[in-house]
Order: sequence, then C-alpha cells, then structure tokens
Amino acid sequence: MGLLKSLLIPIRRIAHFPLFQLALAVAVILWLQAGENSSLRGQTFDLLDRLVEFTVERCAAVFSVKAFTRSWLTAGFMIGYVYLTGLILLFLGKLLVRAVVELTARFNAFGLRYAIARERGIAAYRAWLPLERIRPRGIPQQQWEEMFAWPADNRPPYPSIAWRAGRALVTYVVLVLIVAALLQAFTPFPALTWLAELASLLSSRRP
Repeated sequence: MGLLKSLLIPIRRIAHFPLFQLALAVAVILWLQAGENSSLRGQTFDLLDRLVEFTVERCAAVFSVKAFTRSWLTAGFMIGYVYLTGLILLFLGKLLVRAVVELTARFNAFGLRYAIARERGIAAYRAWLPLERIRPRGIPQQQWEEMFAWPADNRPPYPSIAWRAGRALVTYVVLVLIVAALLQAFTPFPALTWLAELASLLSSRRP
C-alpha cells in the first residue's frame, strides 16, 4: 500500500495543478464537440451547450451582454460546468474506492485487512500526535481524548454536515455581498444592483 501511494504521488501533484485541470476541461469539451450528433458524445455536448446558453440568457436578463461578454461567458460557463462535473465524478469515485477498500478490509479479501489497518493506524497516529503534544500533564490521556478527539459515546466531536454546509453557505453569501459592495463603491461595476435584479428576477419566477 505504501509503495502504491509513493508511485501515485507525482500523478497526484500533476492532477492538482490548476493549469492541468483547465487544459483537461478544455480537452474534454473538444472531445465531446468532435462526436457525431447522434452519438452519446454529441448528445452530451448538445446538452452542455443548451445548459450554457440557458445560463448566459439568464445573465443577459440581469445585465447587458454583448458579443465580447457573451463569448467570455459562454467559454467560462462551459469550462465551469465541465470542471464541476469532473469534481462530482471524482468525489463519487473516491466514495466508491473508499467503500471497496472498507469492504476488502472488513471481509479480509486477498488478505489485505492488516495492511489496510496498518496504513490507517499510521494516518490516525500522525493526526492524533499534535493533540497529544499539547495535553497538560494533569489531565489523563483517555480524558483528553474524550474531550477533543474520541468522545465516550462514539459521536464525532464536530458539528453535523447539515450545520457545516449551512455555515459555509452563509459565509459565502456574506463574502459575495462584501465583494459586490466593494465593486459597487470603488469600480464602475454595479455589482450590488446586479445581485438585487437577479434576486428580484428569481423571486418573480416563483409560483
């Protein structure tokens, strides 16, 4: 397992490079565009093209979109949708690989249980060590771990995913409003006005 991870390190570094991800997204778009209209590739590109056109039209309903802006919006949204789809597929792939590894370890398939357990034990120890280094001498190790790392009732010592997602959403909304206010105040772009018009447009479309 360790040797396999060492071999994958250069590939992971290249895959995490932003320019490589951008080039990969553009290559996927060109590959889809080159497909026949009746093929799966052609139909997928047609669906992507219609989604991008719909998004650009929604933007045109909020602010003025001319030829130069439309071309940039079309390219940007197309790359963005492909990139987002890739992230979702990568996330689902990681979940699948994790589930396969856990099933392999649970049923000891191919005799890999102890190798997987050893790798995860090393990772858990490395994550736990910084917490142990700041433990006061007067607090026992088990009590310290129950307070901050592994509660006695086996509940995770962090908020639920719904709470974290809601907090992240509120944070992003506040950041967007702050950036829009700065753009409105110090640049020619009426970002707050655009956001208000977009919110009005979305609220007017509700049944």
